Order: sequence, then structure tokens, then C-alpha cells
Amino acid sequence: MNIQPVVPESPEHGPDAVPRSWFQRAAISHPILLLLAVATPFVWITQMGSAVAGLDLMPAKLAELLLLVGLATAISRAADQRRGVRQLFAGLLRWRLGWRYVVLVAAMPLLTVAVAVATGTLDPPSDGWISVALTYLMFLVIGAVTANLWEETVWGGFVQGRLMARHGLLVGSLLTAVPVFLIHLPLAFETDGWSGTTWQNVLVTWGVLLVAAPFQRYLIGTLLIDTGGSTLAAGLIHASINAAGAMVVVPGGWQLVPALILLTAGVVVYRRWRGRSATDGYAPALTPASEAGQHTALGVSP
Repeated sequence: MNIQPVVPESPEHGPDAVPRSWFQRAAISHPILLLLAVATPFVWITQMGSAVAGLDLMPAKLAELLLLVGLATAISRAADQRRGVRQLFAGLLRWRLGWRYVVLVAAMPLLTVAVAVATGTLDPPSDGWISVALTYLMFLVIGAVTANLWEETVWGGFVQGRLMARHGLLVGSLLTAVPVFLIHLPLAFETDGWSGTTWQNVLVTWGVLLVAAPFQRYLIGTLLIDTGGSTLAAGLIHASINAAGAMVVVPGGWQLVPALILLTAGVVVYRRWRGRSATDGYAPALTPASEAGQHTALGVSP
């Protein structure tokens, strides 16, 4: 009598190996598309609806953040069980960043002020530079804790981590910039609402977003690689960029875009000097187990 060998249950052979629902199948086969297909229309409808109705966009922005984090968590849970959820949030605990990271965070407001000086748009502070520095730090901390750390858990960890594993640093970052730009389009109406915003102002705001998004995502991509997948680092530099643009000494805040370009160029030069690629690389710690068998942009499995 032949006795068939017993195969122990594992993630590959257990009861969860075959996806049981459309959500789980989509979470495994197209996790990024699933996230964007749900989140982008929701954000456009809620934020544009608020703008047209003359309402404050803040509740809609809070709903966006909750939806993004909730969706990323649900998709990670469906595709990789509990370990996927742990991996999604593990980057927030990677805090050993080194002195170079502190220099990056501090460079953003300094470069923004330098651009304002060079372009003649600097508005000297009436309360002194100490007040400007303290306000910047306050915006950085509050922005990071309430929004940017969670945003980068989704955009940096969930989306960009996957895209860089598949396509490399440069292409993965540029691909991430596309949905980031699209989902932020309603913010052009945040200040003055639908009726109070001219289309000229809308196009200017969209133009600034369009130029800034690729450089921001590339800069964050280099950080994700160099810090071993720290979404904490990504969230803090994101908060630093926002806080630099909100300083009272830079009217309009557009000065942050040339500053961001200069900072990104400096990072590229430094990384090349250290022998690191400007186009390739990814953060293995951000690659989920459900995709670990796929070949990455480097030609190996993460």
C-alpha cells in the first residue's frame, strides 16, 4: 500500500494559499492598483465636493489619510497576513538614521531661504529669525506626527517600496510621483474654495505640484534605500519640505521647489561619490513576502 507523504501546512500550502475573495486576489495580484482605484476617486469626490460647497477641506483630508492607511493595512493583511501588516508599519521604528539625515532635514529650510534671497522674494521676519526657526520646528513636528509619517507609510512604504523593487530607484520613484500628483489636485482649491480660486491660480498650484512631485519622490526613494526602509525618515523629510514652504519669510512658498531640486541634486552627487547608483536600488525591508518570489529591478529576488 502506497502512503502519500504529508506536506506540512505553510503559507504556500495552507488554507490561505488560494485567495478566496476578489479583494484578496486583487491584493495579491495588483495591490497598488487596488489602493489607487479606491482612494483616488474618494479623495477627488470628498475634497472637490467640500470645495464646491464652500466647506473646510480639513475633514476630507483627514478622511483621505484614514482611508489610505486603512486600505494599505487591509491589502497588506489580505496578501501577507499579520506579517504584512507588521512589515507595513515596521519602517516607522527604524530610527537609526545617522548624522547625514539631520543635515538633510536642516538643509531644506536653509536652501528655501537661500532661494528667496537669490530671487529677491525674502520677506524679513518682523519677530526675528528665532521665531521663524521655532515655527518651522513646530510645523515639522506637528505635520510629521499628524500626517506625513502616515502618508509615507502608504506612499513610501506601500507604494514606492514595491515600485522600486520592480523598476529600480529612478523609475520606481517617478512612477510613484504620478498618483501622488493626481491625488493632490483638489488641494488647489483648499485656501479659497471653488468660487474664490481663479483657474490661473489652479494651474500655478498644479504646475508647482507637477514639478515638485518627481524630485520629492526621488529624494525620498534615496532615503528609503540608504536607511534600510525607514518610513520614519521619509515622513520627517516630507514634513521638513512642507514646513519650509510654510515659513512666513517665503511668500507663496514656491521657493521650496528650487530648494528641493538643489537638495536632490546634492544627494545624487553625494551618493555617486560614495559609489551608489542614481538609477538602481530598492529597500528589501519594504518588499512584502507575497512579492518576494518576483524578480526585482536588480535581477534577484528581494
